[in-house]
Amino acid sequence: MDADGAGQGPAATVAPMQVISAALRRERRRADLTLSEVARRAGVSKSTLSQLESGVGNPSLETLWALCNALGIPFSRLIDLPTRRVRVVRAGEGPAVLASESSYQAALLAACPPAARRDIYTIAAEPGSQRTSDPHLAGAVEHVVVCRGRALVGIADEPHELLPGDYTAYPADVPHVFRALEPGTWAVLLLENV
Repeated sequence: MDADGAGQGPAATVAPMQVISAALRRERRRADLTLSEVARRAGVSKSTLSQLESGVGNPSLETLWALCNALGIPFSRLIDLPTRRVRVVRAGEGPAVLASESSYQAALLAACPPAARRDIYTIAAEPGSQRTSDPHLAGAVEHVVVCRGRALVGIADEPHELLPGDYTAYPADVPHVFRALEPGTWAVLLLENV
């Protein structure tokens, strides 16, 4: 995005996989871990991780979350582009990652700055499949506001049905779910890493 937030400039032209591959290499080196160790911790093959670090492949949301957990980092660190003083993210923009097991897409709106611990996403989901998330980092909390449609949201054994404008907060360090109950459901999700 350029300084006026119009979505142009160098950051807007960077392919999401380039951002992800560079971040994976950077975070693995920062943690002083080998490819083999990160792959083992994440439950992915070493060759898959090597390809992702090389910018090859199309990782699922589940694979990226597993790698983040293995590296002990928030998800946003893999897909956040450099920010400007003023940031405007238009509907439908922002680096998005698709889930492999459900009709679920997460688009990063704002990453957690170094001194804070929050990431903001938009969620687009369709009925027919449920997004079940594995636990995030210890102490993580998700805040969700449904903007359109209807969804079942919350911890796996106690989700709540939300309508447009409804809000919920729940611990994200336990299994949790998001299931669209109407076509065109979308929500805003804020993830706090404590």
